[in-house]
Amino acid sequence: MENRFRKYTVSAISQLYGEEIDQSLVQLQETRNDFEGDLTLVVFPYLRFSKKPAEQTGEDIGKWLKENAEGVESFSVIKGFLNIVVRNSEWLELFKDIAGSDNYGFSSPAEDSPVILVEYSSPNTNKPLHLGHIRNNLLGYSLARILEANGNNVCKTNIVNDRGIHICKSMVAWKRFGNGETPDKKEEKGDHLVGRYYVKFNDEYNREIDSLVAEGMTREEASEKAPVLEEAREMLRGWEAGDKEIRELWERMNSWVYKGFDETYRSLGVSFDKIYYESETYKHGKRIVEEALNREILYKKEDGSVWADLTGDGLDHKILLRSDGTAVYMTQDLGTAVDRYEDYKFDKQVYVVGNEQNYHFQVLKLILKKLGYSWFDRIYHFNYGMVELPSGKMKSREGTVVDADELVETMYETAREMSEELGKLGDDTNTDKEMILRKIGLGALKYYILKVDPKKNMLFNPKESIDFNGNTGPFIQYTYTRINSILRKAGKKKECVDTRVEINKKEKDIIRRLSVFPSIVREAGITLSPSLIANYCYDLAKEFNQFYHDYTILGEKEKQKRDFRIELSFQTGYMLKNGMWLLGIDLPEKM
Repeated sequence: MENRFRKYTVSAISQLYGEEIDQSLVQLQETRNDFEGDLTLVVFPYLRFSKKPAEQTGEDIGKWLKENAEGVESFSVIKGFLNIVVRNSEWLELFKDIAGSDNYGFSSPAEDSPVILVEYSSPNTNKPLHLGHIRNNLLGYSLARILEANGNNVCKTNIVNDRGIHICKSMVAWKRFGNGETPDKKEEKGDHLVGRYYVKFNDEYNREIDSLVAEGMTREEASEKAPVLEEAREMLRGWEAGDKEIRELWERMNSWVYKGFDETYRSLGVSFDKIYYESETYKHGKRIVEEALNREILYKKEDGSVWADLTGDGLDHKILLRSDGTAVYMTQDLGTAVDRYEDYKFDKQVYVVGNEQNYHFQVLKLILKKLGYSWFDRIYHFNYGMVELPSGKMKSREGTVVDADELVETMYETAREMSEELGKLGDDTNTDKEMILRKIGLGALKYYILKVDPKKNMLFNPKESIDFNGNTGPFIQYTYTRINSILRKAGKKKECVDTRVEINKKEKDIIRRLSVFPSIVREAGITLSPSLIANYCYDLAKEFNQFYHDYTILGEKEKQKRDFRIELSFQTGYMLKNGMWLLGIDLPEKM
């Protein structure tokens, strides 16, 4: 509706004042509650064309719209603001279009639609997933759904960092202190078991440093010469050389971690279309680096390490191979990027990685350009802020991370406590209650994280996220179940829209909210911002609850109005379900 009135305004300025303006100059907004009207046009930008006072210019444009624009019932001018009352029939025709559309706001991908890869998760196999990974996974999964809803062919990818010095640290600690224990023997998730040994390595490393310092070394020397670190370095060299015993241990411990990861991904409700492994892509990366060295695009230092000189582009020198020939993160990222382009010929590759890696992706893009890959500018780093708990920052090597599995269970238990306290679950069976509580807990977690602008750091408060009032997932879930309750009692689902019924301002407000869903989905896809979807869902749920509070639905005696309100409820629930689906959040049918 707003777009149509923007076009009308452009025509009005052209015919009244002989000036051609762009639609971007048309400032339309919802009329404030204390004035009569549906849409308000800001008149001030046109005074230079009209050469008249603001109120007279508003009168001119209002009269033109009343005579020439379909749907204008009346208007009023308050200073430099033209308030337009839109005919009842216009709102109903708009609602009829919404109700008659399949998947309103969603576009289906075609064969020739852009191909977009979204990489998220990217875990290391030396520790379980933590709160930071949760934000990463939820953002990545939601972005993939939003991009797909905008008509793109989307592939959800993951790169598992399953090799490197950090992996060897866990392996060394397990060899030294593990006594052959396994996840089955300990009745412990494999990723948790391996993570314990990563912390154990760090404890032993610090102990050895202190011992060497006591013998007379400087702390800096001791940090480099601690025996346990030397052992990890030697293990990494053996791994890259294909040492059979090291490889067998690596495969065994990684298999424990993969099984644990899969459980966590299932509990979070995220998935991937393609998983890449650093242990495979780093080989391609090394070949790319060696070829570039032969072409003198890169250079080698006296110690044998290989570097890229980026100083001409305002950056510094970047190592790509260590002096012992082992690869670094950048090496595998080069190999992964090239592998993915060869696999998918993508139009865009979105890396969902925290903002502490901004410089890394600047370098990756620049090196790809230097190496002659024409698609270097198709990669995009979607950076996001850190997430913390009230207790502060997390450090995996010190064992102070907030474990993802424990947090999901905490959310579930918090949902139980608050639901029982508020009496939200009624007489559901135990099985139903458990399923609903899972949805409430997980929905609260996902929504609380996704409603925040991704660029911002955030503080996560489990208790606050499960409030059934305010801008939370449970508030939207509860609104949806309220709508479902209305529809069940009505014994109806979708109705044909009667365009002759008289509707009130609250009903118009809901129609307006429903109508902008496609533009919200479009903007979220352009800006890569799930928070736009989250806050849209909250605004719609809040609007419906105000309407529900002020007007009866099933108790309305006039059949036309009753049927319309039932259909309005149905469409609101449908839009909430689609919006929350874009966030990866399930809505329970009842609570």
